[in-house]
Amino acid sequence: MRKLSFRLVSCGFLVSALLFVSGCIGLPGPSLGIFSIPIPVSPYFQGAYEDLAFEKDRYGQVPVLPPIVEDIPEGLDEPSDDEVMRLLEKAKPNSGGIPFLETRYRNNVKIIKELISDYVDPPRFFPLTGPVQVHHTHYKCTIYYEQTIRVGWPIPYTIKKLDGSEVIYIDKDHLHAVGTPHEDQDVQAAME
Repeated sequence: MRKLSFRLVSCGFLVSALLFVSGCIGLPGPSLGIFSIPIPVSPYFQGAYEDLAFEKDRYGQVPVLPPIVEDIPEGLDEPSDDEVMRLLEKAKPNSGGIPFLETRYRNNVKIIKELISDYVDPPRFFPLTGPVQVHHTHYKCTIYYEQTIRVGWPIPYTIKKLDGSEVIYIDKDHLHAVGTPHEDQDVQAAME
């Protein structure tokens, strides 16, 4: 009888130790209450947040480049096709059609980019940046495309616009530092 009770107690102790060590049952810690329940996020909203983060990271920042040595330097690279198409989508949305009811497509897209102006402002002092020159470049982007609109209900039909075109103007500004770090006092005196 004593052997049986010892075995039962040791098995109970072993099971309780495994439960506490495994994390199934333990001492309660801090809890978020109802906020600890995960809420599913729609892929539509997740894609929108990813697009916002991508645009901010890729196109929303102004770089500070080294000082200008001779004359007016050429601006940064011209706008990419991705940047032009994103701006066209904001200006004239093509997406958002309802499948099997109305869908829109842009095919055979051709983008022509022209530099309109390229100039540099005189030196100025910007807080948290220091003395810099603002370099402005302005581009005119003409987009030629064929647009297809398919309507599926109540009567299915297709509209093709073969000569669609849009013009988008893009300003790409960036900063050039003025002088070297130990010449800052001279530059500030010259600007005053």
